[in-house]
Amino acid sequence: MKIHEYQAKELFRGYSIPVPNGFLVTTPEEAKNAAQQLGTAVVVVKAQIHAGGRGKGGGIKIAKSPDEAAKKAAELLGKPLVTPQTGPQGRIVRKVLVEQGLDTAKEYYLGIVIDRQASLPVIMASSEGGMDIETLAKERPEAILRVHGKEELLRPHQARRIAYGLGIPSASISKAVAVVTQLFRLFMEKNATLAEINPLILTKQGDILALDAKINFDDNALFRHPQIATMRDFDEEDPFEVEASKYGLNYVKLDGTVGCMVNGAGLAMATMDIIQIAGGKPANFLDVGGGAKKDQIVNAFRILTSDPSVKGVLINIFGGILRCDVLAQGVVEAASELNLQLPVVVRMEGTNVEQGKEILRNSGLKFTVADGMKDAAEKVVGLAI
Repeated sequence: MKIHEYQAKELFRGYSIPVPNGFLVTTPEEAKNAAQQLGTAVVVVKAQIHAGGRGKGGGIKIAKSPDEAAKKAAELLGKPLVTPQTGPQGRIVRKVLVEQGLDTAKEYYLGIVIDRQASLPVIMASSEGGMDIETLAKERPEAILRVHGKEELLRPHQARRIAYGLGIPSASISKAVAVVTQLFRLFMEKNATLAEINPLILTKQGDILALDAKINFDDNALFRHPQIATMRDFDEEDPFEVEASKYGLNYVKLDGTVGCMVNGAGLAMATMDIIQIAGGKPANFLDVGGGAKKDQIVNAFRILTSDPSVKGVLINIFGGILRCDVLAQGVVEAASELNLQLPVVVRMEGTNVEQGKEILRNSGLKFTVADGMKDAAEKVVGLAI
């Protein structure tokens, strides 16, 4: 689960990580009042959307007066912001963060993710903050310092290694060490999958502050953190993905025309690959899970076919815990209720496969039964026109 910058900074405050003073606003008039209350010569007006690259897309604006802050907010609110991470359609800006301007002496990068190869959290830091960290990692990986955390709390010598490795001035080392230590603590205690400060800044007065904040959380751990779960912003999520989450379905919207319903993430990835090989493009990733019930199948099929970009459906099921006859019955019920006109290709193998195929044949509906994944992909691509 993603949260907004302003929400991440609220969590930072709870962990004593310094952030600029600021106010969340939803109207130009509120932006003007916020700038007046901050009382600094310069304020920064920052669009709040779930996407990086806001600066590149014009979503971060400088204002030198309260009236200008109102004007800059009006340029953002209610309008789509296109960044390298939003796609060409952009995201509608519904709120902005108005923050005090700061005298920045130096920018750094600080982030924590899970290193899947090491099965450990890894702290990444660079003296070149404000940059696209993916580009930096690709072009100059030596510019990134990496330290693995092997305990629940970061050891003091590890935090000092990062602070000194960044080239933090000696007078500000203790402040940087505190930020690194507390960011790691937040990451571990809140079951985050990403905690990032880009940039972390050193001011001309020697202070260390998080100028930006980005945190993602493990959805499977949200039951431990009900307060964080309330931070979910449904306006920032695809409506199909929100609907699917209500039924415990793993759904990701894509930009193709072939709808996919599969059980198992690995099989789902392979299914999308073979659709591409056959000359088509998948419209979604949809994993109903190994133990899906009939009502989940019905809802998955309803969500899948309600996407207007879907021109054909491929159902690819390996029956294990989810038996093929249960899958077939759910698909028949959903197709009947929806009066479905789309072509549907079904490939199934495993437990009760013959019973499942019999249910499809006797349904009176126009299902195309395929023999193998290659055959299924070729048939659905040919039909999804």
